[in-house]
Amino acid sequence: MTVIFRFTAILFLSVLFPQNEHPSIHELQSEHYKTKPAPPVDKVHVLTGLDLLLDKKTDLIQGKSVALVTNHTGIDKLGTPNYKHLAYMKDVDLKVIFSPEHGLFGEAGDGEKVSYTGKDSGLPIVISLYGGTRKPTAEMLSGVNLIIYDIQDIGTRFYTYITTLGLVMEAAGELGIPILVLDRPNPIRGDIIEGPVLNLEYQSFIGYYPISIRYGGTVGDLAKKIIKQNWIPKAPDLTVIPSEGWDHHLWFDETDLPWVSPSPNIPDLETAIIYPGMCLIEGTNISEGRGTPNPFKWIGAPWIDGRKLSQKLNKFNLPGVVFVPISFTPVSILGKAVNPKFENQKCNGVEVRIIDRNGYRSVDTGVMTLFALFNMAPEKFEFREKHLNHLWGSNELYIAIKNETLPQSKNYWKTIGQ
Repeated sequence: MTVIFRFTAILFLSVLFPQNEHPSIHELQSEHYKTKPAPPVDKVHVLTGLDLLLDKKTDLIQGKSVALVTNHTGIDKLGTPNYKHLAYMKDVDLKVIFSPEHGLFGEAGDGEKVSYTGKDSGLPIVISLYGGTRKPTAEMLSGVNLIIYDIQDIGTRFYTYITTLGLVMEAAGELGIPILVLDRPNPIRGDIIEGPVLNLEYQSFIGYYPISIRYGGTVGDLAKKIIKQNWIPKAPDLTVIPSEGWDHHLWFDETDLPWVSPSPNIPDLETAIIYPGMCLIEGTNISEGRGTPNPFKWIGAPWIDGRKLSQKLNKFNLPGVVFVPISFTPVSILGKAVNPKFENQKCNGVEVRIIDRNGYRSVDTGVMTLFALFNMAPEKFEFREKHLNHLWGSNELYIAIKNETLPQSKNYWKTIGQ
């Protein structure tokens, strides 16, 4: 799928660093950024799988002893958490709640282990699936005859909520427990696929299935695909309640659903759109903006010249994006970023600004940013090779950068149905 073009070092550097620095492309594009379209005023009315379960399909859970896999995003159209509904429903026994990375309340930062003890504020037992145990055990599911999964994802392979989905489905299949997935929209559209398919030799908790980085569809679609493609040893009995009113070409802000940050470092929709590409920066010693108000939008390090980097990146004429020089100082933020890269050090770099989200290619943008960063200061740039390979889904990107080659990534972006 990937075609790698080999350049000589001189030719590569001449392409990456053209001598003519004028006119300032980022200044011209910034003017366009000021007039970018605002989110639509007329919203599409959408009901999530949870809304439909509560309004029309309660028969699916009546008489059931339930294990609920959820977090703070599992709310209904009025903002009420799913577990509150289940806890007070007659003829439904909510026995246990499982939470993914970041905790039940979205209270933990990236990679922070979460654990709960006993009962908390009247809730049933809460068990973290991002601590010592990442797959429910038979003991944890004792007495359960239905598992409900209800978490808002952002359509990106290395967002670990979908790995938790797969592990829960594995446990359900092994124990003969049916699973009910309450679907929610893909906030970054469900009809766009970006990035390489994961090579299973690089399978990890941040990449569990052979899917693209921006995988398209919804969590419900993925759950069905997991079974259809035999990606787990024994398939459970699966039921999916799809969202009503949502179409795969819609962005989240084109619906009337309330935005809830799906994790501490995805504060808004634009960050979610940028994330599939700029998360690749995690595989290096460059700051991806954690510990700042704009994670993944701000990229930098103390030794970078932000003005030069923005000019180099803007000269690529990548669709739908402009890069603007920025300075920032990462700090520890409780529940968001603990000991971020270059903590309390001034970093220089770029701010990623989307000017046309329909044309923006997140993964391509992340790849070209990596190439520019590496070639600006290769003596200071460091790879976190294992992590980068897990993010990319193979060692292909790492090898390409080290060998000063450019991957032709146009085959990594497609709109479903076109």
